[in-house]
Amino acid sequence: MRIAPAAVPPDERRPATLAHRAEYYALRGTIASLRALDWETACRAGATLGALGYRPFGIRKKVVERQIAAAFPERSPAEVLALARASYEHLGRSAIESALLDSLGRDGLLGLFETVDGWPLLERAMVAGKGAVLVTGHIGNWELAGAYVAARGVPLDAIARRMANPLFDNYLNATREEMGMTVVIDADAVRRTPRSLRAGRAVAFVADQGVKGLASTFVPFFGRPAKTPRGAAVFALRFQAPVLFVIALRKPNGRYRLVVEAIEVIESGDKDRDVDSVVARFTEMLEKWVRLAPEQYFWQHRRWRRQPDDTPPELRDPVL
Repeated sequence: MRIAPAAVPPDERRPATLAHRAEYYALRGTIASLRALDWETACRAGATLGALGYRPFGIRKKVVERQIAAAFPERSPAEVLALARASYEHLGRSAIESALLDSLGRDGLLGLFETVDGWPLLERAMVAGKGAVLVTGHIGNWELAGAYVAARGVPLDAIARRMANPLFDNYLNATREEMGMTVVIDADAVRRTPRSLRAGRAVAFVADQGVKGLASTFVPFFGRPAKTPRGAAVFALRFQAPVLFVIALRKPNGRYRLVVEAIEVIESGDKDRDVDSVVARFTEMLEKWVRLAPEQYFWQHRRWRRQPDDTPPELRDPVL
């Protein structure tokens, strides 16, 4: 399948540097070579490449190990190391899956999913006409989750941050658009999301990374306060849209399970408290799934990097 030009305009404020171009064309060369392989072989190659990031290269190795050890204090050091390595393999495989997504086509994409749980929740939400706020975290393959929802005919806006390399950013956004998603850069989310919800569209947020300057709240994640974006909850409450948690988890056979779960929204009249409650609920749901499939979580991000000043020492960022 041909990659169409991305609907999201390139960021002219970030011209591609020589390093960006070298990185991008090396990546495109790798992707081109993997296209010659069958899907499963290419994905296994991605897992092998991902493992190299753990050892010998050691990219954010200590970050991953310390966060896993903090989240799962009952695990032995050997178990922590094994889980850390598995997380790199998963990340490498997911990256290749996302990069090759355009080669599948709609039927091939749908065929990757062996089981789907909770889909009627999304169907009912769309029929109600108020749109839907979809939230997920960096677990499983969040790119496949969005692509699957769009491939099933749900009009979907995916809120995305720009990547460091503008060339790869354009490539990935083109792939997302090719699979049926409408990409909305996060800087435009405040303007675009109300319009989308009023039009009865679903809007998807990957809401588990605290970013400097982004409206956030602190909620527990594995018992430690973690800065978490509020946007999804704010829009849901403002426009009376249902909130659904959506994940795509890889099964042992390499195929996927999609899960859709409802997040309870209770309005007490205190908007700030209600927003915080919704954020806490979808973070609790994310933690539940991370406990079930910890090797499929993106531990490479410092989840507890930003915390309240009065956080007790024992609950501080374990990477410090």
